[in-house]
Amino acid sequence: MKEEGEIYSHSRLWLYENCPEYFKIKYLDNALPDLPVSMALFLGGLVHESLEWLYHQIKNRGIEIEELIEDYSERWNSKYTENIRIPWGTPQEHFNRGVKFLVDYYVKNKPFKENTVAIERKILFPLDSVGKYKIQGFIDRIVLNDGGIYEVHDYKTNQFMKRKEELDKDRQLGFYHLGLKEIFGKDVKVKLYWHFLSFNQIVSSERTDEQLEKLKSETLNLIKKIKSETDWKACGKKFCDWCEYKRKNNTTYEKILTLKKN
Repeated sequence: MKEEGEIYSHSRLWLYENCPEYFKIKYLDNALPDLPVSMALFLGGLVHESLEWLYHQIKNRGIEIEELIEDYSERWNSKYTENIRIPWGTPQEHFNRGVKFLVDYYVKNKPFKENTVAIERKILFPLDSVGKYKIQGFIDRIVLNDGGIYEVHDYKTNQFMKRKEELDKDRQLGFYHLGLKEIFGKDVKVKLYWHFLSFNQIVSSERTDEQLEKLKSETLNLIKKIKSETDWKACGKKFCDWCEYKRKNNTTYEKILTLKKN
């Protein structure tokens, strides 16, 4: 069933903010060529999948740490290919990083007695009163604690860690809070947690109703800016050197557009 209204996400908005040209190629022209997956994305995806598996399993039985690592290893062996882009290190080094993330997380959080009420939960909420524009996202895990507060738990495998001051301004976390208000009611109490797995640390954040309303207004203004855009400049920043699209022959884009028109 098709959702009414235009749907955006944090990652989609982030892409426009950081490179309008890439945004246009991907979302408007639908002409993005096949690009190699980065190791950061590949590893992060596998770790998320194994943690998701862990929380599904512990609903019914205890899980030993060896089982968690076995699940991760099987996922790695079945999905890893030579086409994955590795800017530094070796495949084994990155595999070992994933093992460390999971071992540290398991030891720190065992025996997993939190009241987890949802895993990989989709959120979808309107930014305006008529639902013309909506935000969609997926929350790694939701906990309902003893105080009746809903906790958002999100896993990050980045090699840098944000300060609490940065998290308190983070748009994605604000979207999660708004998503829970849509699911559980406007008066729901929410606390937001990011698990920085590279550092084995967790940082919390919260939002007021005033901050959430401001976020909705700012996001609507950003979407309106996107819809009125005519220039679509490349970012010209460090992302150009990182960007997989730029590593390709730029004529690929023109060829795809020509084929789509003919």
